[in-house]
Amino acid sequence: MESNAEKLRGLTITSLDEEDDEPELPHRSPPASGGAGYEDDDEEEEEEAEVTLGFLEKPKHPGLLLRHLFPSKAGGIPAWLDPVNLPSGNSRCCGFCGEPLQFVLQIYAPIEDNAASFHRTLFMFMCPSMACLLRDQHDQWKHRQGNPCRSVKVFRCQLPRSNAFYSSEPPKHNDSDKPLCPGAPVCHWCGTWKGDKICSSCKKARYCSEKHQTLHWRSGHKSDCLQLISSSEASSSIFPAVGKVPASKSWPEYEIAIDYEGAFDSDSCDESNSKSLVMQRPGKPDDMMQSWMDQFEADADNKCWASFQERVSRSPKQVLRYCREENAKPLWALSAGCPSNADIPSCSYCRGPLCYEFQIMPQLLYYFGVKNEPDSLDWATIVVYTCKGSCDQNVSYKEEFAWVQLYPTTTTRSVGRAMLSSVGPWSQMLCARYIGFDLLDH
Repeated sequence: MESNAEKLRGLTITSLDEEDDEPELPHRSPPASGGAGYEDDDEEEEEEAEVTLGFLEKPKHPGLLLRHLFPSKAGGIPAWLDPVNLPSGNSRCCGFCGEPLQFVLQIYAPIEDNAASFHRTLFMFMCPSMACLLRDQHDQWKHRQGNPCRSVKVFRCQLPRSNAFYSSEPPKHNDSDKPLCPGAPVCHWCGTWKGDKICSSCKKARYCSEKHQTLHWRSGHKSDCLQLISSSEASSSIFPAVGKVPASKSWPEYEIAIDYEGAFDSDSCDESNSKSLVMQRPGKPDDMMQSWMDQFEADADNKCWASFQERVSRSPKQVLRYCREENAKPLWALSAGCPSNADIPSCSYCRGPLCYEFQIMPQLLYYFGVKNEPDSLDWATIVVYTCKGSCDQNVSYKEEFAWVQLYPTTTTRSVGRAMLSSVGPWSQMLCARYIGFDLLDH
C-alpha cells in the first residue's frame, strides 16, 4: 500500500466540464490553455489530470503528527518543517485587522525531481474573521497595483535530503525517530508563531504578540507568573506543555488521509442532467423550489454550482483537492469571480509563473465546528497557486498566492434551503456551509 508521502509525489486535479452556452464574464477575458480557471469554449478538450482528495481523520496517536514524521494535517498547531526560521513580522498577521493568523492545514508535498524539494510542505493560515475574508476577496484583484492585504496566507517550505533538522534516512515509525535539533520557542498562547516577546516579570513565558500576552495573562498567567518568580526552577505543572494551544483558540486537530478521486464510483451521478442534483419530492414543486428551478435555467452561476455539487457528491467528505500536473485546473463553485491568467501574479521570489496546486473545500468548516454566527467563516473554495519551479531562494518560508471564492449572500440562501429538503446528509452539510447556517441547528 502506498504511503501518503509516496502518493503525494505524484499528485494531480480536474476542471469542470464546460458548458457551451456559458457566458463570458464581463470583468475578464478567457484565460489561455492551462490557465488559472476556465478554458475557452473553442479549445480542444484535454485529458483530465488525476486529482488527489484529502479527508480528515482523528489521529490514531498525536505523536504521528510531529514535524520529523512529515505529516499532512489540519487544525491544532503547525508542525513546522524548518522549526527555527519561522515566518515573522507582518507576514504572520492578518493584513486587515493585524491579528496573528490561525493555522488551517499543512500538506506534505515533495517534488521527486527537485533535489531542493526533497522535503516540501505547504502551510495555510487564515484570520478567523469573516469580515477580513470578505475584504481579502475584494483586495485579491489588486495585486497588479502593489502588494494587497491578505487574510489568507500560504507558505511554502522546502529542504534538501541532507539538512540541519532531520536525518537523511526515512522515519522508522517505531518511536526511535527524533529531530536533529530543537525548534524555536513558540508563543505560549497560540503555539504557532515564534515567541519573540518575553514576559517582563517571570522571563519564562513567550509570546508572538502583545494581544496574546494579554490573553494569556488574563487566562491565568497572572497567578502562574508569581509562582515562577518565587520558584528557583520553573514548575512543569505551571507550563505543562509549551506550545499547546488552548482548545478554544485552535481548530480541532486531524490527520489528512488521501485517496485518488478516480477511486470513487461516479456511475450514480447523472452528469448529463445536473438538475438531478435537486431530487424533487413527489408531486408539484413548491413555490420556492419552482422559483429556484426557473432561475437555474438562466443563471450560469447556478449551473456551475450544480456541476460543482455533482463532482463533489462523488466523495462528499473531501476537504482538499490536490493536483500539480501541467493540465490541472481548480474546481470552481461559481462561474463569476474566477481569476484569469492575468489575475495570477508571478512568483514573488524568482518572478517565474505560478501554477495551481491545491484547493480547500467548505466541508472543512464542518469538521472545524464553525457555527452560524454573524462573523463566522464561510467560503465556496480557496484555491492556492505556487511557484511552478518551486524556487529555492534564500527564504525559509516563501509566501504563495491564494484565491478566495465566496458565495453571494443574496440568492444562495433560498437555493440551498430548497436543496436541503431532499439531498443526503453530507450534501446537506455542504449546502449548509454555502447558505450560511449550521445544519445541526435545523
